[in-house]
Amino acid sequence: MTAASQFASFVGEAYGSVHSGEGTQYNFYFQSTEQWLRDQARRRPRSVAEEDRRHLHERFVAPPGLQHARDLLRAEHTVLVRGHSGSGRRAAALMLLHELPVREGTLHELPDTTDDTAGPPLDGRDVGPGDRLLLDLSEADEARYIAVQNALSDFRSAVAANHAYLVVILPHHLGYLLRGDLRYLMAEISRPNARRVLATHLRCAGIRPSDALLGGAELASFLARAPLRDVAALADRINRLRRASPADRGFPDWLKQALEEQHDQAERVAADFSAAQNGRHRALQLAVAMFHEATPDVVLYAANGLLGLLSHPPDPTPRLEQADLHTELSAVRAETGPDGRVRFTVDGYDRAVRQHFWTFLPDIRRELRDWLMRQAADPALDRVIRREAVNRFAYQALRVARPEDLAWLAQQWTASRAPAWLIPEAARTLVLGLEDDHHGRFFRQRIYDWATSDDTSLHCLRVLVMVCSQTMARSHPDQALVRLHHLARRSHEGVRWEARKAVVQLVSADDRLYQLMLERLAVGVSQRSSQADLELFRDLADPVRLIGRRSVRHSLAACWAGLLSGTTDWPTHLRLWLEAGETAAERDLVAQVLAAACAQDARLLGRLYRVALDWVRIRPEPGRADMASRLLMAINEAQGIHAYGRTA
Repeated sequence: MTAASQFASFVGEAYGSVHSGEGTQYNFYFQSTEQWLRDQARRRPRSVAEEDRRHLHERFVAPPGLQHARDLLRAEHTVLVRGHSGSGRRAAALMLLHELPVREGTLHELPDTTDDTAGPPLDGRDVGPGDRLLLDLSEADEARYIAVQNALSDFRSAVAANHAYLVVILPHHLGYLLRGDLRYLMAEISRPNARRVLATHLRCAGIRPSDALLGGAELASFLARAPLRDVAALADRINRLRRASPADRGFPDWLKQALEEQHDQAERVAADFSAAQNGRHRALQLAVAMFHEATPDVVLYAANGLLGLLSHPPDPTPRLEQADLHTELSAVRAETGPDGRVRFTVDGYDRAVRQHFWTFLPDIRRELRDWLMRQAADPALDRVIRREAVNRFAYQALRVARPEDLAWLAQQWTASRAPAWLIPEAARTLVLGLEDDHHGRFFRQRIYDWATSDDTSLHCLRVLVMVCSQTMARSHPDQALVRLHHLARRSHEGVRWEARKAVVQLVSADDRLYQLMLERLAVGVSQRSSQADLELFRDLADPVRLIGRRSVRHSLAACWAGLLSGTTDWPTHLRLWLEAGETAAERDLVAQVLAAACAQDARLLGRLYRVALDWVRIRPEPGRADMASRLLMAINEAQGIHAYGRTA
């Protein structure tokens, strides 16, 4: 049997080996992966989705300088927000837009990758009536920052013309590059009171400690230096400990334990690393840190794997004369608990070990990446341990500015021969990258490259559909739509169907995205007569939705032109459109769209009208006859034949 003729089996979810018949077998965990992505998206702090903004608004503490930003935004329809990293500047920018009265339009983040166009860095077509726009430049490089400033004047004209609002988050590290003519739009915000932030988050979780309980020296020291996202994370840990602790424990215990998890053990780890007897102890130290709370055999296997990857010479001493694992674990401050799981004896030590390796051994970062890839592929590895190891690796890789390591892992874990249980981890690495403040743009661009490449594996394409629809769509819906559109054009029927379904769902409740998608389909149909675009048009286009807009009618006509010339089953779809108009105005506009679609082909105009007449004969009704009459008028006008008068 040739490769092209082999069958493939797809299983939505499995918890063990599944035999699915002859041929290549794939035991996928796509269903559980998609559910995890949905859950993760609901907790995503960077989201622009309304429910996420409401969640943030309940916990938001206004920083100093916010009122000046509000005044600027209302007066100028634009404000440039400047603040240090960790000051809550993104949350402040979102709240500035969220607080505005909603009349029309949507709140969305402007695209930060060029994708299908090499146009200007800001495109006025991204502005709709009443839109509330966020542009995050906090991690922009010098070239992009200058280019955006040069384009800002024309873009602001489009914002004002549409009665829209724009909030731009400035890169604090490039403050010297801000043009003088834009400085009057800048509002500087400072870090809000961290103790108030913690109290607000705790109150939303139903925890109301007294001022005295929040006044301890250790907590004050933490709050003085922690970024606001860490303050929010502390509140989450306190809430988690409350749910898990015995009934006789109270807030002081929860707070103490939560702070212990934050303790920085960097100095102790550095000393222990220097005092380690040999490379094996150091490898074991990292293995425990990466696979914390795994069983001893997993830790030992991981340590041996790291030594092998680094070509560490083996110990020539006979095995029974070497120390056992219990002794070796004790030497690196680790132990096996009553549950048989290996842990460090000092809280926070595992985090400090990982930090030390990625910071002070930069020359082995690639080997650490390869090591994780191999260890995660072990089918015996507990899925929770695997997931946590991936999370820990991702945190370190992003911290030291190696997003390409995560992208590489995602590719390897979705390769055609990769184990099926790694597909959720591939999705996880992409989500963690997309959610990162510093490297999200890198992953959005890389996902675009994969979505448009002919070399991307089938497994990767299916993961991209889920990641774009569940994660990217919440913060960057425009860019998610572009990528899903490319995925909907793929040759593989399963990917094409999943992406098409995701596109339809994404635009179903957003008129701006719906109009954007129609414009993309109109261009695609006119340039390539893509069968996939025509299928998407049939699924997505509503005969009367936004039909009062000239640009929408233009896109609909272009797509119908492709449908009439590129398919033979269009009469069935046409009858659905003829049924759609409920008012005289809607029927007129639908008729104009259909007539404009074949205005250049008299034969098509004739066929169009004949189908309409047959539709009337099947069930003669006044509404159907009126629709056919209006279609005939539109056809005549398309041919330059104008009646002296028309009745509504």
